Amino acid sequence: MGKFGITVNAVAPGFIETDMTKATAARIGIPFEDLVEGSVALIPVARSGKPEDIANAVAFFADERSSFVSGQVMYVAGGPKA
Repeated sequence: MGKFGITVNAVAPGFIETDMTKATAARIGIPFEDLVEGSVALIPVARSGKPEDIANAVAFFADERSSFVSGQVMYVAGGPKA
């Protein structure tokens, strides 16, 4: 679709603190803080993601300044896992 000025990209989130991950903690019967702590232990940047982290990635792809970027997946997950 590039010849029509359409770019196609994706954002692949890692662990993000949202209502969904809070519900996951409740569903598996652990405190949300424990789920966050366990997840952060596996993330190289040593913090959990926030919705703003995903919003920033989406804003990059939506901006005209990224119009030459197409066919990419941006992993917003705090770094690769070993």
